[in-house]
Amino acid sequence: MAKNITSQEKDYSQWYLDVIREAKLAEHSPVRGSMVIRPNGMGLWENMRNALDQMFKDTGHENAYFPLFIPKSFLSKEAQHVEGFAKECAVVTHSRLKSVDGGVEVDPESKLEEELIVRPTSETIIWDTYRGWIQSYRDLPILVNQWANVVRWEMRTRLFLRTMEFLWQEGHTAHATKEEAVEETRRMLDVYATFAEEFMAMPVLKGVKTASERFAGAVDTYCIEALMQDGKALQAGTSHFLGQNFAKAFDVKFQDKDGEHKLVWATSWGVSTRLIGGLIMTHSDDQGLVLPPKLAPKQVVVVPIYRSDEQRKAVLEYADGIYDELTALGIRIKVDDRDNYNPGYKFAEHEAAGIPLRIAVGPRDLENNNVELARRDHNSKNIESREGLGERVKKLLDDIQNELFDKAKKRREEMTSEVDSYDEFKTVLDDKGGFIWAHWDGSPETEEKVKEETKATIRLIPLEEGEEGKCMVTGKPSKQKVLFARSY
Repeated sequence: MAKNITSQEKDYSQWYLDVIREAKLAEHSPVRGSMVIRPNGMGLWENMRNALDQMFKDTGHENAYFPLFIPKSFLSKEAQHVEGFAKECAVVTHSRLKSVDGGVEVDPESKLEEELIVRPTSETIIWDTYRGWIQSYRDLPILVNQWANVVRWEMRTRLFLRTMEFLWQEGHTAHATKEEAVEETRRMLDVYATFAEEFMAMPVLKGVKTASERFAGAVDTYCIEALMQDGKALQAGTSHFLGQNFAKAFDVKFQDKDGEHKLVWATSWGVSTRLIGGLIMTHSDDQGLVLPPKLAPKQVVVVPIYRSDEQRKAVLEYADGIYDELTALGIRIKVDDRDNYNPGYKFAEHEAAGIPLRIAVGPRDLENNNVELARRDHNSKNIESREGLGERVKKLLDDIQNELFDKAKKRREEMTSEVDSYDEFKTVLDDKGGFIWAHWDGSPETEEKVKEETKATIRLIPLEEGEEGKCMVTGKPSKQKVLFARSY
């Protein structure tokens, strides 16, 4: 265990915060509930963003940007939507300040005619905009995504997992038919699942939310769910089939090929910086952050070791040769040539930051044409030949990526249970935690009873039909087992 990191076993919540601090990912800001994302954290988010952005473009989407401020009247046009977000909205009421006794206060004469809502999500302003973009079937589909920040006035916050302001992307698409919109919703769910597993090395399950867990204003909400090391679930991404709800609210219609005017069908989908929290809790350990190579801001760090200026020059030349070789292979690498820190400090710093592979080189390595390779995921190190190092490093990074996924998937399987009775459910939940498959009668009353008594929620209803049975709580008929867990 690293000196400044609480062990997971002792206090998982504090461990999580300690890892963020020691990895220099983020910190609390002077504004309650907000965070400063440090360069290490931003580099990680940028790699996530770049990978997702390419996946969106590969599926035909384009980026746009919509205003941060939304007229209050827009939110009241879709009843479910406003009810879902009303308690989380930040409201702008005045347009300026004035100087008073060496300070400032709100100028009462600058009160706005209509208050503005700081964007909690953009469905309303986007669908007001789409009304001007869509007249004919020829204008459809619209496949738009935006990268932005949003504000939701959270009372209880935790870095990355739940903050008042966070970064995300939100896709908003418009379609001529229900079938096209549903297909889009499912397509983007698959994109998120692929990203989580292939880039984050985080196994996920796909399904549909219950009505009580559905996005405000959606007909159906599809989700991916991941299991963290402490046995709690994390909703890692959602894709919403919005039906024609927002088209009705904002009167967005198109003329079809037969000249008939019809309402447009809609979807929206998004993931946020919450994924960084999921990444931390999927792979990291008591030494600090562990990152999958595909997303690590730096995949390799070279630490030169020397005792004299003469040794320094020779060792740095050797390290620069490694840098050039690996950079040519597309590997993100840095040489830590800082003279004001000793090698031991650098090793600890890079370990806490989760850099997947560390290469140490000193005078003896130059003599023997060797390097010392240390894997962050195993915390293991070996002496390797300098010859053919680039290709070996490339393979090692692939191995680390794959092994992190396999380890996380194995842990999820070990922490997944199936139960038939409510007593068994409560015992497993308290003793083991994790994912629990159980029959549910489909009623919101039973769902709420389980939530109130156990703090577990239905994380998803599987996309594939399962075997019928009896509800673990009421004994009433159940169409299939659903996934329960306590969650973040």
